Amino acid sequence: SGGGVPRSGEHKTSKTSTAGEQRGEGERSVSQEHVPVALERTIELLSPALTGASPYLIDATLGLGGHTEKLLEKFTQLHVIGIDRDKKALEKASYRLAKFEGRVTLVHAIYDQIRQVAHERGVHEVNGILFDLGVSSMQLDSSDRGFAYSHEAPLDMRMDQSQGISASEVVNTFPLEELTRILRVYGEEKFAHRIASRIIQERKVGALNSTIALANLVKESIPAATRRSGGNPAKRTFQALRIYVNNEMDVLERTIPEGLQLLALHGRMVVLSYHSLEDRIVKKAFTDVSATEVLPGLPVEPRPAPYELLTRSSEGASDQEIADNPRAQSVRIRAIERKAA
Repeated sequence: SGGGVPRSGEHKTSKTSTAGEQRGEGERSVSQEHVPVALERTIELLSPALTGASPYLIDATLGLGGHTEKLLEKFTQLHVIGIDRDKKALEKASYRLAKFEGRVTLVHAIYDQIRQVAHERGVHEVNGILFDLGVSSMQLDSSDRGFAYSHEAPLDMRMDQSQGISASEVVNTFPLEELTRILRVYGEEKFAHRIASRIIQERKVGALNSTIALANLVKESIPAATRRSGGNPAKRTFQALRIYVNNEMDVLERTIPEGLQLLALHGRMVVLSYHSLEDRIVKKAFTDVSATEVLPGLPVEPRPAPYELLTRSSEGASDQEIADNPRAQSVRIRAIERKAA
């Protein structure tokens, strides 16, 4: 549950700062730099599941805590377990959420450990689960993390910098065939082989350790006519490397079924995804559990599905939200409710 002594890898918001002044400054700075995507729609979709006496929600991708903050303000009996693999994000979120002492438990973990995290805290079913997938605002805006092609930084891209291989290791050590596969599969990059071949050539001269160097290499690898439209040509390469380094697709495929099993009756899950690879995984997982089971050849009523889709297809952000927050442009929203045991 949300109370008790913090376990290893766990933060309690009441222990984050030694002074109220520090908490206030940290809270203000985090709030100013982070605008949650699809905030109102997310609250609208989750709200019917959070009206009980002591509801639980897992924010499986806490980030800077923007969604969680608003949900805790709206539902005064709500308890939240916030999970993030990024220690810096957890530290910043703990400032923002310090005012909800006793109602929040922050856990350093990857979200495919969602059931283990809940069970270790005595929670065996929850009323709501939120996934806000992809790279966070903080990670994009931190010039030293290597996520952004517009900032000079080391090629890292690990969400948890305490483990795993960096993007630099991938770029400088992987063979041509594997680099091509990564760019094609995870970046949906049609010039994957050209870019990978150029990487192999360049690293013979010297290691590629810089975001700007890689972004320029990608630009030079793509035909000039293609470069004139579609935004920065490095976007797909950076996306592919980030997804591979953080094993995002495999983790997501494991996680959605785990989370669905955690939902209580009438519990709801909302997923915000930002590219087609993520959205396809979520769509399939939701479709698999919401399809009515019909036994062929038997004169009986179809067996009701245990889950019901709340969004018949994925939803996007409104024009107004995109104008206010450009990072909402690519969001796809899906939601589902548990209807039977």
